[in-house]
Amino acid sequence: MSTTSDPGYLSPYGAPAPIVRLFGWGMLGVTAAFLISNVLVVAYDFPNLLQVFGDAGPRVWVIVAIYAACLAMAASFVMRTPDRALRYDARLITRFNTYLIRGCYFAVLFVGIADAAIAFLRVEGLLSLLFSEYLARELIRAQFIGPMIHMPLVVLGFVAALFSRSLGFIWLALLIVMAELLIVISRFVFSYEQALMGDLVRYWYAALFLFASAYTLLEEGHVRVDVVYAGLARRTKGRVNAVGSVLLGMFTMWAIILIGLGSKQALINAPVSNFEISQTGTAGMFIKYQMAAFLAIFAITMLIQFVSYLFEAVADAREEPGHQDHEAAAH
Repeated sequence: MSTTSDPGYLSPYGAPAPIVRLFGWGMLGVTAAFLISNVLVVAYDFPNLLQVFGDAGPRVWVIVAIYAACLAMAASFVMRTPDRALRYDARLITRFNTYLIRGCYFAVLFVGIADAAIAFLRVEGLLSLLFSEYLARELIRAQFIGPMIHMPLVVLGFVAALFSRSLGFIWLALLIVMAELLIVISRFVFSYEQALMGDLVRYWYAALFLFASAYTLLEEGHVRVDVVYAGLARRTKGRVNAVGSVLLGMFTMWAIILIGLGSKQALINAPVSNFEISQTGTAGMFIKYQMAAFLAIFAITMLIQFVSYLFEAVADAREEPGHQDHEAAAH
């Protein structure tokens, strides 16, 4: 029996919906399993799940076990919390996704500043003056900078996100404006410009728009052709949003994930695993491979948010209390 002290207490969010919860949490379980297996496929040459019926060897069953374990954990969670309301789950998923996005923003802040500084020293020939011969030589190699400098800074970004509640949209946009201003001043006042300056702006621009998509979905900020939708009742809107979340939202995100991460040589996996850099070479920043990864982050965070959106939509269709009216708040 639920009580007001129980974190899964229903009031004021309505009655439970086990089938919808199983589908939503199962979708998150499959996503987690896919990402774990993708690391094994790219880093350790494991076969992917589609090779289970071929001659892939015994290691394919490790991949099968990962999927089975993630789905079992999702189903177990739903069964252990039978009284959880949809809106409660939606808010729980959104909080996790918010942390994930926040960590990504801190990561691109730290990586952008550090890589731009290294690129400047590299272009101006100052590495050998400040570092040992070995380190100066390694700092012109993306295969060194990626795992030894970028990855620790990414981890630091997610640690910093634990102590912040800001998603970073405003300050990252401010940094982009400052970086653009620096380009204008250096070009037209001092006649100085380097490829790394444009790389930094593009890097932060990509992060700003791709990482913000999931939050924009939460706030109902995406463009919607609402000639018909605006006049619908809340219950009908909930049904439309629920179907759209699955057939349009989740399917689209899975298409991006499978095309970009479907194999070791896929569009996202290949540049990330090779720490690919831009055509400017050592004159620019070594962050092109991360910009490829931004597409995966976009699809994953949007997929997670679509699960939350599905829960909220079904709750609206069931006329459960607790609806957040973003349109009224905007006005």
